[in-house]
Amino acid sequence: MAAVLDEKKPDVVLNIQPLANSEASLPAIEAVEAGPNLPNEDTDADDYPDGGSKAWLQVFACHLVNTMACGYGAAFGIYQLYYTETLGLPSSQISWIGSVQIFLNNALCVVAGRFADAGYARATVLGGSFLALVGTFMTSLATQYWQIFLAQGICTGLGLGFMFMPTVTIITSYFRRRRALALTLSSASTGTGSIIFPATVQYLIPRIGFPWAVRCAGFVALFMIVVMSLIIKPRNIPRKAGPMLDLAAFKEAPYVLIIVGTFFLYWALYFGFFYLNTYAIDIASFTPTSAVSLTLIMNGVGMISRPLIGYLADDFLGTINALIISTVIFAGTSFAWIAIKTQPAMYGFAVLFGLTNSAAQGAVAGALASLTKDTSKMGARFGMCFTIVSIATVAGPPTAGAIIDMSHGSFLGAQIWAGAVTLMSAAAVMMARWWVVGWTLWTKV
Repeated sequence: MAAVLDEKKPDVVLNIQPLANSEASLPAIEAVEAGPNLPNEDTDADDYPDGGSKAWLQVFACHLVNTMACGYGAAFGIYQLYYTETLGLPSSQISWIGSVQIFLNNALCVVAGRFADAGYARATVLGGSFLALVGTFMTSLATQYWQIFLAQGICTGLGLGFMFMPTVTIITSYFRRRRALALTLSSASTGTGSIIFPATVQYLIPRIGFPWAVRCAGFVALFMIVVMSLIIKPRNIPRKAGPMLDLAAFKEAPYVLIIVGTFFLYWALYFGFFYLNTYAIDIASFTPTSAVSLTLIMNGVGMISRPLIGYLADDFLGTINALIISTVIFAGTSFAWIAIKTQPAMYGFAVLFGLTNSAAQGAVAGALASLTKDTSKMGARFGMCFTIVSIATVAGPPTAGAIIDMSHGSFLGAQIWAGAVTLMSAAAVMMARWWVVGWTLWTKV
């Protein structure tokens, strides 16, 4: 294994001078440097600001980007309720619009990540923003299923796919010691977007109709994009040459195991987002209107848990430990869902699900970043991971739906499946941790 990890590209030559404050710029991982199975250290000699107004402005700008890139997918439950009622189609058929949108959002990460690594992060974000806006405004004009599928599923999905991954490259170019916190603050925008956009659509439909409600959501997105475009400024030195894929990364067992763990996590991740409203209506006697509040609650509380898990990962737990702990807790939440039958319990569960789901998602970025020592490959390595994970995101809700259908409408089998799959995710990440530090228990990694 050591021989594999010591391999270097023959065409890459770096002359690195030691930094005066090099110890302060190392990742916050204690007692790990002696481990024989770690990937190569970061070969970037450039120091990291790790703070300051310019660096934190980038986090704010990327938060605005991810308000769309991550918030749209988590908010599809609102659209699903409206489309099911107005188009008269099965909910499983409608869910394909949201599933394809999320699939494209993740599948394009490898392309967007490579563009970002090559120095086109800003252009990639702006291009994706344009596509997402076109898809949004075309959705407001659509009246048939195939039109909605093309506009909201395909066009918007393509745009969101180009927006998300460059934000990782931008933030990691400014932060190292506080990287997990910066990444989770940026990705906390999932909660921001999944409150703003569904609330805009849901509460404007009775007043101005669905088309103009969607257009208003588009204008909100346009405002965010304008503000973001004035602030965002990538810092990494462009790396023009290089392949689209960093295939050498697949020789690193910890990286592969983190991908496996992330795949299982995202396979079950969107089950609650897509079906919690349906469960509340069928089991807990919610009305379709009151069930919307559950979506807003579980998305809103996620804004708390993502920065919290980033802070704990940076200062106390370590990024991989944080992912293991948050994933195990999320698995317990999935099993706890089985006991939820009443309206008060549903509100409590929405809070718990939002906190644990968002914490697990937020911890993924920090763990991946900690295993990527060469920041010039950050976008490519993140992109490869999430392109693979895109298969899980598109398969997850239909898998849960098929289990529910086979159980004649019972959610029990799907709830057990979600909990078991999430535990498999935690097991894969535990194996990655073992590969890095062995059986050492009390180690920040």
